[in-house]
Parts: sequence; C-alpha cells; structure tokens
Amino acid sequence: MEAGVACKLNYPTWIESERFGRNSTGSLRFGQIAKQEHKARLVVLAHFPVLTSSNRFRSVSFEVSCSSSKKFSASTTETGSVHAPYDEALVLKNKSLEVEPYLNGHSIYLVGLMGSGKTTVGKILSNVLSYSFCDSDALIEQEVNGMSVAEIFKLHGERFFRKKETEVLQRLSSKKQLVVSTGGGAVVWDVNWDYMQKKGIVVWLDVPLEALAQRIAAVGTHSRPLLHYEHGDPYTKALKRLSFLLELRGKNYAKANARVSLEEIAGKLGYRDVSDLTPTEIAIEALQQIEGYLKEEGGMVIAGL
Repeated sequence: MEAGVACKLNYPTWIESERFGRNSTGSLRFGQIAKQEHKARLVVLAHFPVLTSSNRFRSVSFEVSCSSSKKFSASTTETGSVHAPYDEALVLKNKSLEVEPYLNGHSIYLVGLMGSGKTTVGKILSNVLSYSFCDSDALIEQEVNGMSVAEIFKLHGERFFRKKETEVLQRLSSKKQLVVSTGGGAVVWDVNWDYMQKKGIVVWLDVPLEALAQRIAAVGTHSRPLLHYEHGDPYTKALKRLSFLLELRGKNYAKANARVSLEEIAGKLGYRDVSDLTPTEIAIEALQQIEGYLKEEGGMVIAGL
C-alpha cells in the first residue's frame, strides 16, 4: 500500500551525510504506526552503506522520524529498499592501484585451513594485479602423474606429499608476480616459510571454523584426505578435524605477514554472517592488509623500497 510521507533525516554527529553517494544502496524498515486523530508518526530504521576514507563501504543504521496527514494510510508493517549497484570491481581495482607501488612485483602466498577460499580469492587477486595464479596442490598433482591429492595421501602418505609441496614452493620462490594458493598444511614445515617469504608476502585467510565446516560439508569431504579419519555426518566430521588442525597449526598461521579475518570484515560491513561476504570483498580486504603491512618499516624492507 502506498503512503505519502514527509521525512526529515536527522544524521547523528558521527555520520557525514555527504559521504552517502547519490546512488547509495540501503534498506528501510517501517515500524508500526502510532495513529492519532489527524496524523500518524512512524519510525524508520535505515541501513545504508557509507564510503569510508579507505574506499571501502561500511553499513550504518539510524532512525528517521516521518509523519503523514490522516488522508494517507499505510499498513502497520511496510518494508522498502533503495536499489543501486555497489561496484565491487571498481573498489577492488582502485585498491590494487594503491597497493601496486608498495607490492613492487613481489608474490603473494595465501595460507589458511582447507575451504578458506584461497583458490577463489587468489584468482581474483591475480586477475586485478595482472599476476599469474598458481595452486600448489595442482602443481603437486601434475608431478605425480595427475594423481589427486587424496590419491597421493592414500598411496604415498602425507610425508611424501609434504616433501613434494616443499619442492614446489622452492621453485616458486625464485619467481615474482605470482599469487599462490597453498595447501592447508604448507605452514607446518619451517623451510616452507623460508621459501614463501623469500620474495613474497604471506596472507592468512582466517575463517571461523563453523563457516568452514559448513562449506566443506556442502561440497562433500571425499576430496579432503585429512577428514577421512573422522566419523559422523559431514559437518561434524569437518568441524572436529578443523578444530584439531587449527590447534595444531594456529601458531604457524599467525606467522603470516598479513591476516584477513572474515569476522572482522563482516563486522565492518554490517553483515551478520561471514557467509554473506563476497570473494571480491575478501580480496579487497586482503589488498588493504597487504598495503598496511608493506607501509610498515619491516614490510618496506621486504618489498625493497
């Protein structure tokens, strides 16, 4: 039902109204109208993205007081939204242009638990930076006659796989302008860190265990050899094993030069669940964290600046 309302936006002092773009997106939720004889007053809860100084969007909520004359009517619960595109690709490109002078051609190594999105985010980063993309697991599979990782674990054991992984990282360490998606256990051997950080920046994709378990359960556990040791339904198996692996590898992941926390990104953007994040939003945050690291004194030394 349509209603004619005259609204006045009262921005809190901490919101700069000019930072709302003309094409901002947002949603309005209309609460119950307090009807009177000649007029009705309602409170509108608004949720809008705000462009921050770092070219990122964060969501803010505020109340809008509205009134209408009695000749208009509206249902007690109306919802509406303002639609406009949020150009993630443009934000990503702008951030990549800011980072490139600091990155100076150095490679990026993505680390994290299985299912953390290293391959997906890595391909986005390689594309926007005009880097080459490498998946270390895929390179190992090529070396072992096209066997899958699961088959390699079954026939040759984990130690054989880890040795091959180190050999691959050693070769990649001599190259520049790569984005490398590593295996979840690449961080365990110290020698791998020497190779990854020789001419590269290591970025940890830190994803909540529950979200990881949901992802893995959704696609199946057959391709994850380390999950074959657990019993139960796919989600329970994944969560139990991931908890063990994080306890085992957590200190190793923390050695990364930059950390991308999906919980923190979701909080900044006003999302209730990390599953609402897009891979591009995660890639933007990765570039931001890389830039922050490289601007520090130690990072600038690594980058040769």
